[in-house]
Amino acid sequence: MIYLHIFLAFFIPNIVGYGGGPASVPLIQEEVVNRYGWMTVEEFAELLAIGNALPGPINTKLAGYIGYEMGGAFGSFVGLFATIAPSLLAMVFLLALLYKFRNSPRVKRMTGLIRPTITVLLGVLTWQFFGSSLQGAGLGHTMVLALGSWVLMEKVKIHPAYVIAGSLCYGALFLA
Repeated sequence: MIYLHIFLAFFIPNIVGYGGGPASVPLIQEEVVNRYGWMTVEEFAELLAIGNALPGPINTKLAGYIGYEMGGAFGSFVGLFATIAPSLLAMVFLLALLYKFRNSPRVKRMTGLIRPTITVLLGVLTWQFFGSSLQGAGLGHTMVLALGSWVLMEKVKIHPAYVIAGSLCYGALFLA
């Protein structure tokens, strides 16, 4: 039964998470934290931070790790397959249809309406992580990391991967 739960925990968010990894992360969190109770919000936030520091798509890293923790090597395989299955199905069955209607005003309007939803989901996830950070690290460290990250990415134009790596180093030095 655990393998079915692993499959559903990653298949459903990835099939409805239009917009790629960032759009699916809050949906995966809902499944993993709230529905199945496999992790706490804090554990998920830490896993997400570590996963973002590594190269590659975030959803496959989450699925591989969580699947392995819950069901061993086969659980990792199930989680990874469930993550890529929606894209695989869409490519196989819908590519010709999407190509045919790619310039349709209805399709463009639909995608325009989905973007605000993704923005709200990411905002909720950010708010939850901000609250967890305040509880775990305190206001001072949270503000240093948030403002420092914003300045480095927006003003200095440093790539987010370096900012994430720097934040991990900051956490290892000052929060461990």
